Parts: sequence; structure tokens; C-alpha cells
Amino acid sequence: MRLFRPGPLSRILYPDAIFRVKSPEKVLYLTFDDGPDPHSTALILSILEKYGIRAIFFCSGNAAEKHPGLMNLIRSGSHLTGNHGYDHNDGWRTPFRRYIADIKKSSTLTSPELLRPPYGHITFRQYITLKEEYKLVFWDIMPYDFDSSFGARQSLSILKKLSRPGSIIILHDNHLSSAITFLEEFILYAYETGFRFGEPEKIYVR
Repeated sequence: MRLFRPGPLSRILYPDAIFRVKSPEKVLYLTFDDGPDPHSTALILSILEKYGIRAIFFCSGNAAEKHPGLMNLIRSGSHLTGNHGYDHNDGWRTPFRRYIADIKKSSTLTSPELLRPPYGHITFRQYITLKEEYKLVFWDIMPYDFDSSFGARQSLSILKKLSRPGSIIILHDNHLSSAITFLEEFILYAYETGFRFGEPEKIYVR
């Protein structure tokens, strides 16, 4: 079963986490997970640069360590980087101490401030510990661009259907993602329907 939005229980369990930006304006926020990736990150950056859009890239510490040049490229475009764990561990399946250590290991490579738990899976104990140090950023729309069985056209359709004021959109810059095939089309659709793309700092700075 695919959940395109987080369930209401997530917002209750993690009240200080960010899922959507409260705004009366038609503003969207783009985020990308799992990179940096030598096959897709630079292409995504070029599309964003073309339209003057800034985003948050929640990077794997492992990938960041392997591709420091791509990390520099992300930051040189005035995009923000966030922590997505070092080894992309599932918080529901990983022992507490090992999970926290993995996040901290990634901090110096990615971000000491912004965190998106891999898979969006985090236990309440992990949450209570990590929220003292990080702004936890989840999402409002997940179009399953990483799932080849879902398909790029369906991912685009979900974005068009579910986008609303303040939506934080999660896409992926990894070798499985179809995001590069529809990102520009979605940006144009958003502009045509009266949306704009907000500055990523607005996600977590109140």
C-alpha cells in the first residue's frame, strides 16, 4: 500500500517535526533524498538552476563522503544540505545506540542541523533524542519516484493532484529515481497553475 502523505498518527507522535509549511500562499518546497548521485544530482541541479529554484538535499553521509565534489556543487548553487543518515538505516529496525551513532557520523558530512530520517522511520525514543539537536523534516507529498514499478507518469500525476499551499515535496537523486524525467514538466505545471517555489529556509525557520 502506497501512502502519498504521512498518516495523521505521524503528526501526533512527532509534534515538533515539520511536514508542511503553514501558508495561505501557493508555495511549494522541493527536497531531494539519498544523494549525492553521479548519475542524477548534477542533472537535477541544472534544472533547478534554470528556473532559479533552491532546494534541500538530504544526503547520505556515505554518498557525501564518496562524492565531495557533488556536495560542493549542491552548496555552490545556494541549496541546503540535510542529514539523511550515514548508511540509510531503518530506525524501526536498528538498535537505538547504533541508529543515533549513524546519524551523528553523517552530521559533519551533511548537516548538523537538518535531519530527515531514512524511510521516514523513527521510533519515539529516537525522535525524543534527536529533536534536541536537529530540525526533523518529513514531507507532505511522496510521489514514489524511486519505485520503478510505479512509473514516472504516475509520480507526476500524484504531484499535480496533491500539491497544495505549503507542501514539502520529497523526490530522490539516486540511480533508481525517475525524478529527472518529469521534474521540469512539474515545475512548469506548478507555475502555470499559480504556484511558486519557496526558499528552503522557510521550511524550518519560523
